[in-house]
Amino acid sequence: MPVFEYRVRDRSGKVLKSQMEAESAVQVRDALRSKGLMIVEIKAPKTGLSADINIPFLDNRPPSLKQVAIFSKQLATLINAGVPLVQSMAILQKQIEHKGFQKVVKEMRTEIESGTPLSEAIAKYPKIFNRLYLNLIRAGETSGTLDTVLERIADFQEKELALRGKIKSALTYPVVVLVFAILITYFLLTTIVPQFASILSQLNAPLPLITKVLMAVSDFLRHRVLILVGVCALVVFAYRQYYATPKGRIVVDDIKLRLPILGNLTQKSAIASFARTFGLLISSGVNIIESLEITKGTANNAIVEDSIENAKNVVMVGEQMSSSLATSKVFPPMVVSMISIGEETGSLDDMLNKVGDFYDREVDEAVDGMTAAIEPIMIVFLGSIVGTIVAGMFLPMFSIIGQLSQ
Repeated sequence: MPVFEYRVRDRSGKVLKSQMEAESAVQVRDALRSKGLMIVEIKAPKTGLSADINIPFLDNRPPSLKQVAIFSKQLATLINAGVPLVQSMAILQKQIEHKGFQKVVKEMRTEIESGTPLSEAIAKYPKIFNRLYLNLIRAGETSGTLDTVLERIADFQEKELALRGKIKSALTYPVVVLVFAILITYFLLTTIVPQFASILSQLNAPLPLITKVLMAVSDFLRHRVLILVGVCALVVFAYRQYYATPKGRIVVDDIKLRLPILGNLTQKSAIASFARTFGLLISSGVNIIESLEITKGTANNAIVEDSIENAKNVVMVGEQMSSSLATSKVFPPMVVSMISIGEETGSLDDMLNKVGDFYDREVDEAVDGMTAAIEPIMIVFLGSIVGTIVAGMFLPMFSIIGQLSQ
């Protein structure tokens, strides 16, 4: 969508300059007039060789969650120290190393200088500042506690980073071992097995079933490996297409929660994320309906989203949220009980924070348990593959040696 530059005068006569995305200049004019602004100039977007290259991020990648968390923490510190918002943005602009993020902060500072609230300035960059971030900033501006809200956002993002790091570290080991197992198996089947197969064929030795299977697999990998690659690509494509459908997403996400080891970790991390996000929104002054809607958007699991949606519908008709969560297969009785107590005592945000802290520790234990369980499984798996290949190659040799010794 084209970006129009404009200059307007507000009711006090002050000239303001900014930009707006719109389909046409007429749409820009109507939007500005609806705000009671007098239009001075509207510049059409440049075209041809004189046009600016509109790249959202100069280094072709968005800033990471860690970089946004650091920005939030530093902005909260500056505002809490009494530094004006515009000056704070100017200071942070110089400190940010990410060129694309630096450009965004510069544009935000320009918007704020022209009288735009911070929430409206960040609303133009949804790829960096999500709906949760935006609503919290709006709540902070409304209540006059922007510095406190920014600190809460930074703490929330740091905990989110820690949670992601724990899950990533838990999955790294089995993935690495699995990759090595595949590479070793491919090497043995395409290099070592053919040499043994050549020797056995020259000796005309009787071959057991396991050896015949290994030789067939070896021949397939050496001459028809592209078929296997194509099948894998087709399976991945079909999975993505199925997961993109509402029914497919529900089925797959339900399976994720039911997996023997990974399911426990998925459930606990989902509860921890729900409690932290919902508690942060409630404590920052966002109404409970909007808080549930935003929290649902951050769940990343269709089953959890359905549970939150049902809870929101229950709250909208005046009933307690805990009565809906009690029927969900995601939230355990302990969590439901604590939320129920929070609703009855008016300390829902405190209870949610306690649930979040508890399940953060549960995630730590689940990660440790998952790592401890997967390590021997992967060792046995890798040993079984290598042992099968060795047995398949040496069993005929033992038979030949036995015949020669008689």
